[in-house]
Amino acid sequence: MTTLASAYVCALVIFAAVDVAWLTIMAERFYRPILGDILSPNVDLRAAAAFYLLYPAGLMVFAIAPALKTGDLKTAAVMGALFGMFSYATYDLTNQATLRNWTVTLTMADIAWGTFVSGVAAIAATWVGAKIG
Repeated sequence: MTTLASAYVCALVIFAAVDVAWLTIMAERFYRPILGDILSPNVDLRAAAAFYLLYPAGLMVFAIAPALKTGDLKTAAVMGALFGMFSYATYDLTNQATLRNWTVTLTMADIAWGTFVSGVAAIAATWVGAKIG
């Protein structure tokens, strides 16, 4: 249990830290110019906390736990990246289909970001889990 708990905490910390850094840097430079007034001026911290607690659990189920079973960081990288791509694509393509301000550029950039950050978090968490286990 220590292996999985350590891997989850690592995924949570890495994913949240890197994603918050990205959003802090890119919110005014990229998201606000495209989204305009539909972007909230304040972050809903409860919703953000729920996302940052739940998303790494998905990474655990679909990428990190399988990689820990095989002992293969490549599994973590590929499955983490795929989980990120499908998760972010679901969000972004739904928004593109339903929000007038949502652009193809935003969709593609956000899916690429989700793919990258999810793969990185899965690799780091698998590595930490393997070292502790």
